[in-house]
Amino acid sequence: WLLLVPALGAIGAVSVYPVLLGLWLSFRNTTLSSPDDAFIGVSNYQQLFADGQFWNAWGHTIEFTGASTLLETIIGLGMALVLTERFLGRGIVRAAMLIPWAIPTVVTSTMFGWLFDGQHGLVNYLARVFGLIHTNINWYGSPEFALPTIVIADVWKTTPFMALLLLAGLQTIPRSLTEAANIDGANAWEQFWMVRLPLLAPSLLIAAMFRALDAFRIFDLVYVLTGGGPADSTEVLSTLTYKNLFSALQFGYGSALSTIMF
Repeated sequence: WLLLVPALGAIGAVSVYPVLLGLWLSFRNTTLSSPDDAFIGVSNYQQLFADGQFWNAWGHTIEFTGASTLLETIIGLGMALVLTERFLGRGIVRAAMLIPWAIPTVVTSTMFGWLFDGQHGLVNYLARVFGLIHTNINWYGSPEFALPTIVIADVWKTTPFMALLLLAGLQTIPRSLTEAANIDGANAWEQFWMVRLPLLAPSLLIAAMFRALDAFRIFDLVYVLTGGGPADSTEVLSTLTYKNLFSALQFGYGSALSTIMF
């Protein structure tokens, strides 16, 4: 126990203490813009549940989490099924697949900002060339398209992570099982549905859970690409909490937001 004291002290200082302090601040009206700092009970939470901005951010967070997790799971599973097969250059393809995931999110946000630019973006140009649109679309400047654009950017970046987890799960399935199913006359779809998918289910559940937890606290992609706009159409819980804590300096209300998010 004596040897564990330094590690426990470090964990307590950087993890446990901030969480407890945040919980304590959520019951106070602490703000740096005024001398107010008093215990107010659950008033912050009552204000929060009556705040339309909170419910707006909550809805966007759930939409983003559900859409990105579903798309990344489906596409990642397809990529994993391809990469588990033997073909020439498989190692190079596996390494190249991880590049989007390795790129910092701020760089990804900037890149997609250029791609989906409403005036000179490549996406608008290609859509016009193929006749999909007749006039430019202001992708991340329009309340209608801003959130789907962020979902697309996140799917591009994080799908390789899902594929990597599912590829690891597929490699634990004995090849003899699929070979036996093939001998019994099962086609590729039946082999996947009856053999591979049931055995992959635990890995699939863990991968989807990890991704959903990560997507729920999305911040940097939204903050850099749209800042929560336009007209709060991409505001999520993380950006709303950040604005209250570090822009409005409302430590009490912001802590209540972060507590509810947790």
